[in-house]
Amino acid sequence: MSVFADSEKSCVCAVDPAPGRRIAWDIGELLIGYCLILTVIWTPRPLQHWLYFIALGWFIVSIVLTFDGWKAMGCCVAGFWRSSWVVGVAVIVAAIATFFASSLHTLHHPGGPAAWLAAFGGYTIWALMQQLLLQGYFLARLLRIIPNANLAALITASVFALAHLPNPILTPLTLVWGLAACLVFIRSRNVYPLAIAHAIFGVCVAITIPANLLHNMRVGLGYLRYHPQPLHLSQSDHVVSTDAWVIAEAPTRR
Repeated sequence: MSVFADSEKSCVCAVDPAPGRRIAWDIGELLIGYCLILTVIWTPRPLQHWLYFIALGWFIVSIVLTFDGWKAMGCCVAGFWRSSWVVGVAVIVAAIATFFASSLHTLHHPGGPAAWLAAFGGYTIWALMQQLLLQGYFLARLLRIIPNANLAALITASVFALAHLPNPILTPLTLVWGLAACLVFIRSRNVYPLAIAHAIFGVCVAITIPANLLHNMRVGLGYLRYHPQPLHLSQSDHVVSTDAWVIAEAPTRR
C-alpha cells in the first residue's frame, strides 16, 4: 500500500519502497531544504531577507517537480473530521493556560476583535505554511525513505524542534507538538485541523508567557539578538504585530 493511500483507510506502518533514484532525490530535497531553513534562521539582516526568498523559491520548485497531488500533502476534505478532535484539545489546553496566566498576571493580549485580527491573523497563515512543510513536505518524503512510520514521525518532529533552537521554551514544545501532529497526520492525511491547532497553540504561548522569557517567539539568531525590556509580569506592551511576525520576523519567529 502506498503511503498516500485513501485517507479513509488507516495508515500502515510501512510503505512500499520507492525506486533508488526517487529515494536519492527525496534525501537531497530534505537536506537542501533543511539547510536553507537553518541558514535563514541563523543569518543576520539584510542578507536574511534574500535567503528567505531563496528558500521559499526552492520549496516551491521542489514541490512542483515532485508534486503527488493535493491529497498527498493533506490539502483535502477527507480525514478532516477524523482529526478535528485536535482542535478541541488545543482549545481546552489554551483555555487552561489562559486561566493560569490570568491568575499569575502574565496574560497579555491585543484587546478587541480588530486588534486580535491585526495581531494574529497573519500568524494563522504562517501556521498553515509550517504544517504544510512539516507534514506535506518533510514527513511525506521521510515516509518514502523510512519504512517505519513512527520513526519517520519522530525524526520529522526532531528536526522541527531543532529549528527552534536556542529558544528553551519553543524547542521542547515544538518537539511534543511536532510528534503529535505527525502521528495524527499519518492516520488522517489532513493538514487543516493541525494548522488550526498550531495557530491556537502559538497564540496561546504568545499571550500567556512574558515576552522577555519567550523573546517574543524568536528562534535562532533572532533569539540571541533580542534586547529584553524591563521585566514586567504584564507584557501588554509586547504584543505581536502581523507585519513583524509574518513579514519581517517570519524567518526567526515561530
